[in-house]
Amino acid sequence: MRTSADPARLRRPALVAGVIGSWIPSFWGDEAVSVMSASRTWPELWRMLQTVDGVHGAYYAFLHLWIGLFGASEFAVRLPSAIAAGFLAAGTAVLAGRLCGPRLALTTGLVAALLPRTAVMAAEARSYAIGSAIAVWLTVLLLALLQRRRPWWLWAAYAAGMAAAIYVFLYLALLLAVHGVFVLLFHRRALGRWLAGAAAGVVLALPIVLVADAERNQIGFLAYRDYITPLNVLALQWFDPVTAWPCGALIAIGAIAAVRGRRRDPDGFRLNALALLWLVLPTAAVLIGSALLTPMYTVRYLSFCTPAAAILVAMGVRTAAGWIARRTPLPATTTTTTTTATATATTTTTTTTTTTATGILLAVVLAAFVPNLLVLRGPYAKDGSDWREAAGYLHARAARGDAVVYDDRPKDSEKPRLITAVHPADVAGLGDPALLAPFRTQPGLWDRTRPNDTLTGADLTPRVWALERDPDPEGSPDVRHLESLGYRILSSHRFNVTTVLHLER
Repeated sequence: MRTSADPARLRRPALVAGVIGSWIPSFWGDEAVSVMSASRTWPELWRMLQTVDGVHGAYYAFLHLWIGLFGASEFAVRLPSAIAAGFLAAGTAVLAGRLCGPRLALTTGLVAALLPRTAVMAAEARSYAIGSAIAVWLTVLLLALLQRRRPWWLWAAYAAGMAAAIYVFLYLALLLAVHGVFVLLFHRRALGRWLAGAAAGVVLALPIVLVADAERNQIGFLAYRDYITPLNVLALQWFDPVTAWPCGALIAIGAIAAVRGRRRDPDGFRLNALALLWLVLPTAAVLIGSALLTPMYTVRYLSFCTPAAAILVAMGVRTAAGWIARRTPLPATTTTTTTTATATATTTTTTTTTTTATGILLAVVLAAFVPNLLVLRGPYAKDGSDWREAAGYLHARAARGDAVVYDDRPKDSEKPRLITAVHPADVAGLGDPALLAPFRTQPGLWDRTRPNDTLTGADLTPRVWALERDPDPEGSPDVRHLESLGYRILSSHRFNVTTVLHLER
């Protein structure tokens, strides 16, 4: 077994990349669901999970405890994901280092830290980064179990870890297929022990599988989204539009080299095979399931394959750097040197050249990831959401007791009224005449409201604020209805997708 780079050192780049600017983008719909779920009391959360989002119950329970300690700001609720991204990068480096040594470990860890999909997960209040970190460390554990005969309790730990992964995110069950095929191909003698551990993990996870089956209609909306496209499947699952094709070329270069050199470097071939299985099998399973059973694909659902993408890109960098080094002219040796000395000097020079080429090529790849990282930390990076700005505007200008009318026509996860859940302090003291029952009292995710066009003058106050997502906010149905009740527009301020209008009767 080869040594790997220090995991603690490799956690830091991913943690820093995940934390820096993570507070800048406003919450968006999925994150609002996380905050709303985690901010419920334990009885309220339990009631909700029996109706909807049961598969995310473990994450919501963790976030409930976290929010109790650190609050529910964008920075606070995204911090666990940034920490998990650090463990993801460290685990990916350890995995590569176990088979191919510290140089590839370092390259892999740095790629994993800045990979576009890691950058997305690290600054998002969802379970994807945590699930991905669990996935890679489970794979590290599997390699340790396969490299020598281990005590039974380590296989029990593998089973428990696999069950925990499935509770965090159901699709992590697909990692079992990756591990199973890898064991079958390269460690057949351990197949029986792996089957026992995998079976135990599935049995332990059976309750959440039953919950997922009962709530399977929750992802029915995917039938109306055109998510299965070549660009998504082949590129945007792990990369951004600019770096997808160069990284794809590096993956192909590394894979071809691994196959051609499988006898000279069997460990490199095994690592490449593991990463390819990890990248391909879960994606294929989800696509086949979407075609034959029910729609179940979005790029985020396969985030746990990110470590495999990082490994394959890093192996491509190593291969390309070696190719460059072999074609770099070497300095001439003097005639007085012996053959052995000449060979040693040539080898040393080639190694130095390879190391230099690897460093340069790696720097180019990492630099190519930076522009996307900056975009992901922009104020409207999360689905264009601008709720924090809209909430701050209301807080600065609305007077206590003023009524607020929230556009009720967008889909639930895009409704402006979600600012009352994610920025409650900014709208405290403002009226919400359409609200019938807050989300905390409901078995589902959302507030229960009545249509805005049923509001009457008696429901409203002399000063009203309207939050509209309409491209023509001043001509929206809400504003027309308010005008029919005698209101006139005093001001209108548009942020990114939300417009705040001030009306007075």
